[in-house]
Amino acid sequence: MAFPGTYNFNYYQGDLYDFVLRPKESNGDPFNLAGYSGLFTVATSRGDSSSVIGSSQTASVDASLSTVTCRISPAFGATLTGNSYIYDVQIKNPSASAASAVFTLVTGTISVTRDITNTGSA
Repeated sequence: MAFPGTYNFNYYQGDLYDFVLRPKESNGDPFNLAGYSGLFTVATSRGDSSSVIGSSQTASVDASLSTVTCRISPAFGATLTGNSYIYDVQIKNPSASAASAVFTLVTGTISVTRDITNTGSA
């Protein structure tokens, strides 16, 4: 597998935002997500755990569809008061060997546009 990919996106503050990942094996077949859970983490900088502002964002794994759906909820989105953030999405299989237990699927930047109607609230 060639992980991680890069996906930069624009986000309108306070809105619901979903994106779907479809991990593939190097031969193009869907990656077997059985037993995996996902984690979508948002931060202000890399390599500093104190910069993490959202490590409990939704990254729902559906092994039957071979998808990982990531979600920024309106409540969390309303807290994104800066102009830009970084993020990554990882999957983890606690029952696999340490060498095959964690994969970072995608990383990138989130550019935030301020809300007009609901400033500062979800």
